[in-house]
Amino acid sequence: MKLIHIFTIAAVLTTQQNEAQAQHKQDWLVHPVTAKASIIVSTDKKVVLDNGLLRRTFVTTPDVACVDFVNLTNGQQLLRAIQPEARLVIDGTTYNVGGLYGQKENAYLLPQWISSFKKQDSSFHFTTYAIRPFSPFIQWKPDVWSANKKQPQGKEIIFSYQSSLQVLSGFEVQVHYVLFDGLPLLCKWLTIENKSSRSFKLNRVVNEVLAVVEEESAVVGGTAQMHKPAGIYVESDYAFNNAMRYDLSDQTLHWKADRAYTSQVNYDFNTPCLMEVYPEKAPGVDLQPGEQFTSVRSYELLMDSYDRERRALAIRTMYNTIAPWTTGNPIFMHLVSKNDEQVKTAVDQCAATGYEAVILSFGSHLNMEDNSAANLAKWKALADYAHTKGVKIGGYSLFSSRKISDEDDVISPKTGKPGGAFFGNAPCFGSKWGLAYRDKIKQFFTTTGFDIWENDGPYPGDVCASVTHPGHKGLDDSQWRQINIQKELYRWLNERGVYINAPDWYFLDGTNKIGLGYREVNFSLPRDQQKIINRQNIFDGTWEKTASMSWGFVPLTAYQGGGAEAVLEPLKDHLKDYDQLMMQYYGAGVQACYRGPRLYDTEETKQVVSNVVTWYKKYRDILNAPIIHLRRADGRDWDGILHVSPQQRIKGLVMLYNPLKESITRTITLPLYYTGLTTTAHIREKEGKPVAYPLNRDYTVTLDVTLQPDTYTWYVIE
Repeated sequence: MKLIHIFTIAAVLTTQQNEAQAQHKQDWLVHPVTAKASIIVSTDKKVVLDNGLLRRTFVTTPDVACVDFVNLTNGQQLLRAIQPEARLVIDGTTYNVGGLYGQKENAYLLPQWISSFKKQDSSFHFTTYAIRPFSPFIQWKPDVWSANKKQPQGKEIIFSYQSSLQVLSGFEVQVHYVLFDGLPLLCKWLTIENKSSRSFKLNRVVNEVLAVVEEESAVVGGTAQMHKPAGIYVESDYAFNNAMRYDLSDQTLHWKADRAYTSQVNYDFNTPCLMEVYPEKAPGVDLQPGEQFTSVRSYELLMDSYDRERRALAIRTMYNTIAPWTTGNPIFMHLVSKNDEQVKTAVDQCAATGYEAVILSFGSHLNMEDNSAANLAKWKALADYAHTKGVKIGGYSLFSSRKISDEDDVISPKTGKPGGAFFGNAPCFGSKWGLAYRDKIKQFFTTTGFDIWENDGPYPGDVCASVTHPGHKGLDDSQWRQINIQKELYRWLNERGVYINAPDWYFLDGTNKIGLGYREVNFSLPRDQQKIINRQNIFDGTWEKTASMSWGFVPLTAYQGGGAEAVLEPLKDHLKDYDQLMMQYYGAGVQACYRGPRLYDTEETKQVVSNVVTWYKKYRDILNAPIIHLRRADGRDWDGILHVSPQQRIKGLVMLYNPLKESITRTITLPLYYTGLTTTAHIREKEGKPVAYPLNRDYTVTLDVTLQPDTYTWYVIE
């Protein structure tokens, strides 16, 4: 009896292990999904978007309505009720786009109910559709090292709508959906065209309305206190807040109460289960005859877990796929120069140590706004010199945080005077000066051949009450018009191969890198403190954004004050700290701004820099792979991160640090699920001999590690 019991347990364990490995092989975050996006129209006029990871279904009669939205990785139905496809406020009046009406129970939706629903007379009604392959929004020209140089692929469907109301004659609406290959992700936006002979005031465009299943039930409480539905994650291309995080930058996602959902548990009907996507302060535009408007684009990523690491991996994979330019990660220094010779010296040092670019930092003698022939010719000659050395060149340009003039600055709607912007005074991008600034930047890059632009501002969505600026009509359209001037500039540069460090979340419009997240005065602290804080910043700043989307900071010379203990100059006197600061950033795949007049001062310093860069290039592919967060730096014990890539020969690389003044030995558990390994991992310390480690049933291995005082090590997993 006891023997049978043991065999039964063994059989159960074997079955569980086989099921776990089968699930592992089907996990889209471990193994690429081969199924392509498809859009199928059935004989009963249903439209089905399906890529093996999500399915979204629409009926088209008597009007278009979404009736099914399923995460195929876990079977979760996201939809509980039908809503309009979009909502417009035109000349102050609200109109729905599509949708069906008559659903009485809003807690769930049964297919047999749908045939009894009706269309709404005042809505825009479906007329036709078109299906086509997805065409990328930006025709990216990759010109730096990038982990992914492939544009995203998928299928697009366009539903067209018109209104039967005379007042809206000639006003046409198109609702676009793109389903991407290999991701549980779709994108949605609207295009609106005025084919009439009069203008319309487009007050608001709500490009998505979804009645989503609630995350929790609470008898009392409201939308602010209750958890939002976790099965869907939404981003849009309208995000800014100088937070260097999307969730704090988003301007479009609104979770609302659904008053029609009368069977919800919440006594006041305040459950946050109605999702709408629209910018609060936009567009506010007058749509002129013959003019076309394009709304924000919302990206809907379906989630199958509450686990923070898995959710973060899904978001980072989304960016790597739909915005491949964010995987670009050139090795650059931040030069502080006073003359042209210092630029040439920095270029020579970059070429000698393996650096790939030099960016003239703020405080340098570069002025991109000077469009005189002499200035442009000077910088073209320096760019040509850099290119002969195989080094790219870029520079810093300030837009915001300064006063231009009463005529060109943002006008406060409260006072009617300049001021009141995010940083006090700031120019309006729609002013004569702002439009000229845009044109000067384009002229500078076209004429000089510069490769990189580091843009400081504009900052978060400043509105402008001026009625004389040529780039916008007044307060209502000022945010929308300014941001679209900025976005057009970023896309223009991206499509010409220019790499862009920008101050805000414009990744979906062509920018490459943003701050990792830092406090400037921290770089006046002693170096030992900087090392720990830098590792904390790396750990915290690489959840929802990838390492290649982030830049860090290393003050070679004084920055924001601080004494000799805060800087690395003279470099030859601080080689250990210089080496570790480089290894911390390069070991995370994060490029830092090494800000100063030079990269090395002696041959020994040059060798230290060259060794680190050579190491980074050797392991570049895996160091730019996704990060699994192991232990955050606290100065009390070891800390570290793990890079993983199931598609590469090297499946993982671990960076470990010991901040203590004595050596330590620790047993560390490495989570190897996302390496793709299932039975055995071959692990070596640095360039040593690999040792075979059997994986536990939860895809982990335990590693005994000894770390010397105040130092680091790394392990390679194959």
